[in-house]
Amino acid sequence: MTDHDTDHRPDDAGAAKVTELVRGVRIAMLTTVAPDGRLMSHPMATQEVDFDGTVRFVSERASHKVAHIEANPQVNVAYSSSGSWVSLSGTARIISDPALLAKYWDTFTDAWLEGGPENPDNIVIEVDSTSAEYWDSPGGKVVQVLNLVKAKATGKRYEGDNERVDLP
Repeated sequence: MTDHDTDHRPDDAGAAKVTELVRGVRIAMLTTVAPDGRLMSHPMATQEVDFDGTVRFVSERASHKVAHIEANPQVNVAYSSSGSWVSLSGTARIISDPALLAKYWDTFTDAWLEGGPENPDNIVIEVDSTSAEYWDSPGGKVVQVLNLVKAKATGKRYEGDNERVDLP
């Protein structure tokens, strides 16, 4: 499989691979559509990845991203770590639920948002992903560098794992 192929993988195996790649990546980029059609990306701390395809973030109701989601719920969530990348496409919704906020509230969240889970200004952004695409270069940075040098020396394309996954 090359890095430009986008074959479909069975949902269970693909979802498991996406979950594996996303776990441990704390910060994601949530991309929303602004009213003028521009794409806007926002760094977000992932609260939970249960991969029935759903990811959650804690935010403030008055933020631009929330206004964008309320106007157009189509979003993308991108993750990047050493040697792997995941792009999730889906639909976001805003949830006002102090009990759900309390479940995800931690010292990291407390440093960025005021008033705790009881503050009506704090909300959960829930993204139901419908598809994902991932790129994975096994072996970490050293193997990646060696593979790139090998590709340059031999003239053959760098091989990596790239799949498109339909999520339930």
